[in-house]
Amino acid sequence: MIGRKNMGKASPLFLLIVGVGFFFATYNLVTMVIHHQRRESEMELPGDDPITRMPDELKRSGEPRRPFHVAVTATDAPYSRWQCRIMYYWYKRMKDSEGSEMGGFTRVLHSGTPDNLMDEIPTFVVDPLPAGMDRGYIVLNRPWAFVQWLEKATIEEEYILMAEPDHIFVKPLPNLAREDPAGFPFFYIKPTENEKIIRKFYPEEKGPVTNIDPIGNSPVIIKKSMLEKIAPTWMNVSLRMKEDPETDKVFGWVLEMYAYAIASALHGVQHILRKDFMIQPPWDTKLGNTHIIHFTYGCDYSLKGELTYGKIGEWRFDKRSYLRGPPPRNLSLPPPGVPESVVKLVKSVNEASANIPGWDDGR
Repeated sequence: MIGRKNMGKASPLFLLIVGVGFFFATYNLVTMVIHHQRRESEMELPGDDPITRMPDELKRSGEPRRPFHVAVTATDAPYSRWQCRIMYYWYKRMKDSEGSEMGGFTRVLHSGTPDNLMDEIPTFVVDPLPAGMDRGYIVLNRPWAFVQWLEKATIEEEYILMAEPDHIFVKPLPNLAREDPAGFPFFYIKPTENEKIIRKFYPEEKGPVTNIDPIGNSPVIIKKSMLEKIAPTWMNVSLRMKEDPETDKVFGWVLEMYAYAIASALHGVQHILRKDFMIQPPWDTKLGNTHIIHFTYGCDYSLKGELTYGKIGEWRFDKRSYLRGPPPRNLSLPPPGVPESVVKLVKSVNEASANIPGWDDGR
């Protein structure tokens, strides 16, 4: 970690130099954000792209391999770090398995400085938004992080998977995208039920609200060239939404997800909707053919295997129980009767923690 020197002994001249340095650093960062906002506002948006909602067969025999780069945005907080370590473990386990088209991996760290996972996980450090701009909504840094990464990093693959730290790969993931990107339909993203708000950012001349997919930015597999066009719009729509009190109140913590969906539609881009992309325990009980487990919800059960959601269970797994450090190794398995999705989740966490060196160090 980067240490801090004792400023109490610093000379006035040194403090003046540091102060001027911070001023120019902040000025340059704000200038970069404004530059992207202006550049995007002047950009001519493309016309509508065709969409294939649910093709019968995405994987054609004899096709050449189409690798995608796995990118996950993250902070340097302990809560984010232990999730990233588990995710990266399962990425490595699945990457070279039959049926996988996973390419490289990058943790896009938007804390602005390196952390203690730089040697363990391939990481690209980017700046956070200027202080106060996220208004306490840290997810607002995600589109800005992608804008910087896409602009500055060397990415060999033609496609990118936008993922999150709380994703566990449970099956080798092929490239689900074609010319159109592939995304996961979230039941709580409902553009048509929020048309009044949507129209503030997606005017009628752009088309019907049904052009906006019920998705967030993750998981999404998309062509890099396409994401390079969408990302600045996604950033600016997110900022505008956060500044609008009505939108902020109604959309809350899924505001940035709506922003990505709207930004995509503004560019005429719609997504192949893949329900088999991932599952979200405890609501999704079966593994089926899913590729990813998203452990965003707490899982609370009685010892009889009954879901007690909204009430702390006699048995539980909730990532928010481990805000200050990783869960211990060898978590207790769920009681009999708990769905297979939850059992698989806990077993996956246990396997990762058992095999990641230094897990008990709390990195």
